Order: sequence, then C-alpha cells, then structure tokens
Amino acid sequence: MNWIKKLLIALLVIILLLGAIGYWLTRGNTAELSVEAVTGTDPTLSEPQEESFPTVRIAKPVGWGDGEMPDAAEGLEVVRFAEGLDHPRVIHTLPNGDVLVTLTRAPASEGGDDSIMGAIRNFIAGILFAQAGAGGESANELVLLRDGDGDGRAEIRRTIRDDLDSPSGIAWADGTLYIANHDAVLAFDYELGAESVAGEARKLMDLPPGGGHWMRNIELSPDSSKLYVAVGSVSNVGEQGMEVEEGRAMIWEYNLETGVARQYAVGLRNPNGLDWNPMSGELWTTVNERDMLGSDLVPDYLTNVPAGSQYGWPWVYWGDTLDARVKARRPEFLVEYTRRPEYALGPHVAALGLVFSGEGNLMGESFGRGAFIARHGSWNRKPPSGYDVVYVAFDERGNPQGLPVPLLTGFLKDDGTTRGRPTWVEWAGDGSLLVSDDTAGIIWRVAASGAKPAAAPPRYETTSLPARDSLDGDPRARFREDYARQTNPQAQ
Repeated sequence: MNWIKKLLIALLVIILLLGAIGYWLTRGNTAELSVEAVTGTDPTLSEPQEESFPTVRIAKPVGWGDGEMPDAAEGLEVVRFAEGLDHPRVIHTLPNGDVLVTLTRAPASEGGDDSIMGAIRNFIAGILFAQAGAGGESANELVLLRDGDGDGRAEIRRTIRDDLDSPSGIAWADGTLYIANHDAVLAFDYELGAESVAGEARKLMDLPPGGGHWMRNIELSPDSSKLYVAVGSVSNVGEQGMEVEEGRAMIWEYNLETGVARQYAVGLRNPNGLDWNPMSGELWTTVNERDMLGSDLVPDYLTNVPAGSQYGWPWVYWGDTLDARVKARRPEFLVEYTRRPEYALGPHVAALGLVFSGEGNLMGESFGRGAFIARHGSWNRKPPSGYDVVYVAFDERGNPQGLPVPLLTGFLKDDGTTRGRPTWVEWAGDGSLLVSDDTAGIIWRVAASGAKPAAAPPRYETTSLPARDSLDGDPRARFREDYARQTNPQAQ
C-alpha cells in the first residue's frame, strides 16, 4: 500500500470520525420528567431508555464577569473568598481556620487500551473533557488559604505541597495531615499554621489507580481513629469486566491504630462527599449513579452507609431495580440484601461535596438542620441538570425530607453555557460556607446577613428493643400482643 493510499484512508477515517462525533453530540434522549420529579425520598423511576451512545449535552464554561456572583437564597450573601486557582476541588478547613484546597485534575493515562477503538474513545473523551473545562494537566498542588483579617476573603495564599498525584481528599488530626492521591492515601507531619508540608510522605494504603472515576475523598471518624476512603468505579456498569473493579465502587475503612483496611460499604458506583450526620452519628455520602438509561435515569443520591451495607452496583439500582445490561454474574441474594438509598438528588446532577449543618454555622435558622450538597452538573442530560448548591432539610430523627432547596444558582446560563461548576462544600472557621467552583477557579463564601452562630443540631437518641426469651412460648404471639396494644390503646 503506497503512502498516497494510506493518506487517503487516514483522511477518510478522520472525516468519518468527525462526522460520527458531530452526530453523537447532537442526538440523544430528552427528559420527559423534571429534575424535581426524580428527587426526594420517593423519586419517580421511569422505564429505562437504553442507549448505545450516551446523550451528550456539554455546558461550555464561559467564566464569571467582573462583579458577577451566584444567585443566593433569600437572606444569604456571597463573596469571592479566593480566585485565580487552577481547578480547585476539595476544600478542608483546619482547626485554626486555615483552609486547604487541592488543585487537581484526572491523572495522565498510563498504558490502557491502545487499540483503534481505545484511541477513538480517548480522543472523544478528550474533546468532552476540554469542552467541560476539565481538560489539561493536573496542577497536583495543595494550597493554603488564610483570611487573617476576617473580612471573608483570603489575602494569603501559599502552595504548601506540589509533588502530589491527582490529589483530592484532605483530613487532619493530631499533627498529621492525610491526603488521598488517586492511587494511595498518604500521611505527612504537619503542625497548624505552617506554610509548607515538608518531609517524606508515609503511604498508609494503596488505592486502585485512576480509572473512570479518579477522585478519592477521605473523612476521619469522630474520634480520629479511622479513616474512610471513597473510591469510584472504572466503568458505567462493569462492561470492562468485574476484575478491573476490584477494590472499587465502595468506601474503605482504614484503622489508623492497627494499619488494617477493610471494605466498609460496597455497591456504590461513585461515592464522593463524606460527612457525619450530627443528628444520628451516621456516616453519609453522595453517590453518582449509572448512565445511558436516558435523561430521566438513574438519580444520583444521598444516603447513610452503615457498616457492611450493599447498594447494588452494577446489578441493581435504587434498591431493587435490576439493570439488564450487566453481563457479569449476579451474586446470590443480592436483591434481597441491597439497601435502598435514602434520598434522590436528581438524574445526572453529579452530586459531589457534602456537609451537614453544624454548630457555629452562619447560615441562619432556615438552614439549621440538614445537608448542603454541591451538584456539579450534568454532561449527559437534555436539558442539563445540577449546576447548583442545594440544601436538603432533615427531620428531628436525622432523616432527609422534602425536596432540595436551591441555595446557590446562576451557574448555568439561559444560553446553555455555564459560568462555573460548584464542586465542593466546607465550613470555614468562622461558620460561613465555602464552595469551590473548579472550572471558574473560584472559592465562594456564603453566609446569612447578621446571623449568629448556630447551636448544634439536637442528637436523636434511640434505645434498643427489649430482649425476648425465645423459650417463653411462641415469640410470634408476643409480637401480636405488642402490635395490638400499639394500634388499639383500649386493648391495654
């Protein structure tokens, strides 16, 4: 084959590829339900619309103009805490009020599928990442931000570590700083107030590297004895085989005293935000669910994660709905012990950062008992969903209720472009809410005008059921007696 024929074939392939991409980017499934219909404790789950190619609707980032701010809920004020950052993602506030943030993107690809189809997939993925503002090399920096004069803006900014590898999660306790790279959890000696993180890193545990979902958030237990690590899947529904999903789609628990790691909760396609519910003492997470079942499925969710819980990925979603696309053999009794998520956040909203209302927050009484969640925004729904920060109210028992309340909006413009994408949420030392906006390179500060520091949400205490003597007659009879007394007080 001479070089002219090779050149013509290459040009033909390029033309066909560009045509296929153009067709792909202009087609797709349009939602029939509102985002609100697929949120809350009882979301509407429509019939799946299986797609050979995902619906694609990228909101091109255009940035915020001078003086532009997100639209805040009534009574709240927004300022720019920091700007000019290179793709800020996870935020963590230290006990002294200093704020740490990871500047990060996906890790560089190593090896992988070098076939023609693999090259095409990588090429298309690169286009989509670039359009969404997530392309380019990772800065791999840990940055310290300090508001020394208390005016709500960080006047000090220092890069305190720059040799990380697609870092995301941050935690600190007792002179130790924990950082989650995409492939490992590291520990550093770090004293509060220092403007550098010197010394060698200590590797605590390896993590499955990179993959489709590369962020690795971490959260310490309330007594700082254990570290919880969220690891997402490589794939959508295990289409690359379950072998590559080993150690993924789960939350790990690492015991800092013994150095032993265990799988804490599984079947979570892409867990992200982690926080402890102060009303119940439970660990909660946000999870990004599967794609290519249409614009109305499947809702991302917010849920508690008891030890040993199973949420069904990839075989099952929303408790008991089987995904017929999954080819891997389903474990026995999976449907019977799959746990239903607590609260739907809407289809394809890309729920990321999560914090609960805490003692000392400055958000006002309207936002005094619940969770704040950054919905990063969809790339595969028509019309787009997310691109906001919402508040989910909780009842006195520590359970979510109602529909999400918009807290910060205005990221998505009417023309389909976006000024930015809210990514993470964290409490500042003064009780205001910090929100990272990765594509705009901004961290926003939100607080209620004139608000006083809030009291801690009341803790809901439960008691165990009384023990029953299994030898004392038929236990079913005793149960029927108790039930009768509860439903008919006059029978007592």
